[in-house]
Amino acid sequence: MSVQESADPSRTVVLPGREQGVELRESGDKGAGVFAVRRFRTGELVLAGAIGAELDRNDAHASQVALDRFVRHEGMMPSVNHSCDPSCGIRLNASGAHDLFARLPITSGEEITFDYAMRNHTVDHFPARCRCGSALCRGRITGWKDLPADRRNAYQGFVAPYLLTEPPAPARPGPA
Repeated sequence: MSVQESADPSRTVVLPGREQGVELRESGDKGAGVFAVRRFRTGELVLAGAIGAELDRNDAHASQVALDRFVRHEGMMPSVNHSCDPSCGIRLNASGAHDLFARLPITSGEEITFDYAMRNHTVDHFPARCRCGSALCRGRITGWKDLPADRRNAYQGFVAPYLLTEPPAPARPGPA
């Protein structure tokens, strides 16, 4: 499947049967992950989302698409791993699914990641310790409600819109 881009992201056209520029590979101790097989420019659509099923509650592979609505995406989206310093961010498409857009340039061979806090208000279904390995790792995977203000600011334009009505998390005390 390939994507034909438009200046207006809501008018993106998905072309079936052609390569999107990503593939599923092993990602160390995280299991499977999605990796770029070509370069992506900042702001470019990396992975188009499609809703596969409506859910009655949150779970480890659920995507929150409204304050009270959870879905399971189909295709490769459920295999995209979390990072506290992700290569991609979220934008809702016309069907209400999440699309992933590059937050920064992505090179061929790089793992495609997003911060699960970009889509979920709370995150309760992951191990206590985050394994993203980034320099900005928060130590655990959190939802939007627990995301520090500096990360919320860094994600501007790449967050599910229903989260933007939530008040910011309290500032963390600095070192004494």
